[in-house]
Amino acid sequence: MVLAAAIVYGVARSRRDFVDFEVFRTAGVRALAAEPLYRAEDAHYQFKYWPAFAFAAIPFGFVHPEAGKVMWYALSVAFIAVLVRQSIRALPDRRATARALTWWTLLLTGKFIVIELVNGQTNAMLGALAVLAVVAIQAGRPVSAGVLVAAAVFIKPYALLLLPWLVVTQGVRASASAAAGLAVGLLLPVVQYGWQGNLDLLAGWYHTVVSTTSENLLVTENISFMTMWAKWIGAGSASSWLALLTSAVALIGPAAIWWMRRRVREPAYLEVSALLLLMPLLSPQGWDYVLLLATPAIVCLVDRFGASPPGWRVRAAIGFFLTSFMIFDLVGRTLYFALAAASGVTIGALMLLVCLVGLRRRAAA
Repeated sequence: MVLAAAIVYGVARSRRDFVDFEVFRTAGVRALAAEPLYRAEDAHYQFKYWPAFAFAAIPFGFVHPEAGKVMWYALSVAFIAVLVRQSIRALPDRRATARALTWWTLLLTGKFIVIELVNGQTNAMLGALAVLAVVAIQAGRPVSAGVLVAAAVFIKPYALLLLPWLVVTQGVRASASAAAGLAVGLLLPVVQYGWQGNLDLLAGWYHTVVSTTSENLLVTENISFMTMWAKWIGAGSASSWLALLTSAVALIGPAAIWWMRRRVREPAYLEVSALLLLMPLLSPQGWDYVLLLATPAIVCLVDRFGASPPGWRVRAAIGFFLTSFMIFDLVGRTLYFALAAASGVTIGALMLLVCLVGLRRRAAA
């Protein structure tokens, strides 16, 4: 495992060299100096996270950039380990051994893990916090779960998708702790920037996200519903409305899983898994490697694979192929670009979502 981590580190330095980490580190340096965080001149590498995340990155501004990369890499590996291990440990009524699930999960998420590490991204952190929130819920600690969900939102804003679920399923204590955590995070920049400066930062964040969506819409690695429809019928108002409709329909999946929760013993795991799986599809700038967030869903689907009906297994296998193995060097140029043009990864993720709904339906029967 150590050897594999060292190899990936070498690949990262020769390929992408932690380009996203450089964005975070730059934001941390700017936050320390009370400078604007959101700048159009940063082009493709604009900071797109909430201001509080820049404050979390401040410590990396105090060390040499090379030392910072090593530290960030080690932190990312640790969060990946937490994400995989806790996804397996928290799985209710586990059938397979932990070792078997670990190896299958690493195989099916390997593509996402490598890109995550090479870019120096934060999806493993978000996923780990979400799974730890599930662990807290299972242990009867709703306040801790609320704080963890709030922290996840500041790592990547699309973790906001977890908040309605938290409010509906976990009650007042979890909701209050999440609200308190969000308030602290939103107000933190006031210390450095003042009230108006903080408002300007939030406005700058919104403008940056909105203004950079169209330029990333047809990037091959974008797997959002908006990109799917733009590839199919062309970018425009029609594709935007169809993407919105598709998002609403896709959310029926987690809603159906939630609706049947009273008939199962530990409902939270599958519900959070479905929401994490959907995040890169709902976000207009959802890249394929963000499917690292689907780790809990993959763990669950692998664990139940052998005991599921044949039709379900076929759908799951196709979903796994389209999401995990659509790799240029593996499938070849022709098939890769054909599947990319057809939004194969997006379709594969939707098939996995359908399989999750099937799991809840059979468990609740």
